[in-house]
Amino acid sequence: MSAATQPCEKPVLRDNVLRERGQREVFCGLTGIVWMHRKIQDAFFLVVGSRTCAHLLQSAAGVMIFAEPRFATAILDERDLAGLADAQEELDRNVARLLERRPDIRLLFLVGSCPSEVIKLDLGKAAQRLDRRFNGTRVLHYSGSGIETTFTQGEDAPLAALVPEMPATDAHQLLVVGALAEVVEDQFRRLFAAMGVGNLAFLPPRRAAELPAVGPNTRMLLAQPFLNDTGRALEARGARHVPALFPLGAEGTTQWLRAGAEAMGVSPSRIREATAIPEARARAAVAATAERLQGRSIFFFPDSQLEVPLARFVTRECGMRAIEVGTPYLHRAHLARELPLLPEEATLSEGQDVERQLDRCRDAKPDLTVCGLGLANPLEAEGMATKWSIELVFSPIQGYEQAADLAGLFARPLARRERLRV
Repeated sequence: MSAATQPCEKPVLRDNVLRERGQREVFCGLTGIVWMHRKIQDAFFLVVGSRTCAHLLQSAAGVMIFAEPRFATAILDERDLAGLADAQEELDRNVARLLERRPDIRLLFLVGSCPSEVIKLDLGKAAQRLDRRFNGTRVLHYSGSGIETTFTQGEDAPLAALVPEMPATDAHQLLVVGALAEVVEDQFRRLFAAMGVGNLAFLPPRRAAELPAVGPNTRMLLAQPFLNDTGRALEARGARHVPALFPLGAEGTTQWLRAGAEAMGVSPSRIREATAIPEARARAAVAATAERLQGRSIFFFPDSQLEVPLARFVTRECGMRAIEVGTPYLHRAHLARELPLLPEEATLSEGQDVERQLDRCRDAKPDLTVCGLGLANPLEAEGMATKWSIELVFSPIQGYEQAADLAGLFARPLARRERLRV
């Protein structure tokens, strides 16, 4: 068997992890709103923050949104920050004006920011007060502050806020957790249906009223590796985590589907029958796209927490050589199936000391560097090919049909670099 077709090895702990603690280069967690507001169609995200917060969201999302967005910023100005105005009263006025203008909102998130946390604005009490006042619109809160977070926690936090609202159930069900593009979610629904998995739910739902139930017979299948708080909250409600590879590439998608189906009692033969053809099609599509990636080296800076499953995909299915795989936080339970599949020669690092990592990257001279926006342009100016890690979060990359597109996201920067050299 080739490395790409071997079954998952027995999970083992990887001890040679380089732990970094120092200066960090991170993108604000508020950016999670850019993809979350598209997922829950009748939800609205109201950031309680500064003009800087508003400019961040406008610049991050402005090139992608052509309809009226479902997010906004309640601006904290100098009077609020100096304590000269009652920020709670102003927040109430903003929410009342918003709901009057947008009566279609059924779920309102009050999103904390660095400025609102600095002045100790209690959004928890505000959410409770507004939830009682505006009957018919559920009001919740979470922190999107970028002070101590990485940007994908901007998805983890609102999903964790939803868990206490989920009704209880004793039904035996499979719960897929993580925001997926609708086209990807529909593909997974069809594949699980083909395997006979009938009691299937997704968190987050497409509409607030469709919030799934949870209980002791719920099996939780994570679609994203960065849902630490959400996973803990669901386990506290009785759900049991199903260890699996993440659904990136043909291998990851098959193993992910298999883990979920087996947890629901589906036979191996029925799983193979449902996945064999789409897996073969995905492998062929990846192989055609990955010709440009064969033998190329790659260096992952810690940014999104997607780095470990992405490194597994590009090394095992695209033939790349991983020099370093950096991740902001290494959740061993969620990555238990991924870690044994990383190449032994790759350095695995957790946390960040950006200057030291930049030195290692420059010394290694990788063919491709995956990093945040703050590092990409300087490294491009130094002659390195880069891929924005945030694009790998915005884009639909999970599942069989998207496997070749995922390979293409890594191949395009190299193709661009080659054209520029001509």
